[in-house]
Amino acid sequence: MKKSIWFREYSLEELDHLSRGNMVEHLDIQVNGIGPDFLSGSMPVDHRTYQPAGLLHGGASVALAETLGSFAANLCVDPERKACVGQEISASHLRSVRQGRVIGTARPLHRGRSSQVWEIKIVDERDRLVCISRLTVAVVSRGHGGGKMKVLGDDS
Repeated sequence: MKKSIWFREYSLEELDHLSRGNMVEHLDIQVNGIGPDFLSGSMPVDHRTYQPAGLLHGGASVALAETLGSFAANLCVDPERKACVGQEISASHLRSVRQGRVIGTARPLHRGRSSQVWEIKIVDERDRLVCISRLTVAVVSRGHGGGKMKVLGDDS
């Protein structure tokens, strides 16, 4: 069995807490799986995520990728001392999708003290590659990098 990369063990119910009251909830992004070295989730292809031609909007794919990569990065650090904030994201859109759900899986390429790099692959329901993304996050001390970030177990 692979050794876990996470700071501690997390449940899907705990991760659902991070999705409330923000864009993640609005787009109905759901975290569906957590393994020893990956985090996966899905998003509908519907009126919330379409571009005008009725296809999955590339920006919605990027929102899914950044959500999964950022969540995963933050699960690797002590949430009382550190936070991971996005620095750069790139995406290659490879296939169009008109309906159903897309599924993303985030895996680390690099986990350092001051930065992390995550690869997020997004597939359709037939497991065909739709988008591949790379997210770089800065690992900062809590209190730096902007507003108050939710900590698991904090309902504020």
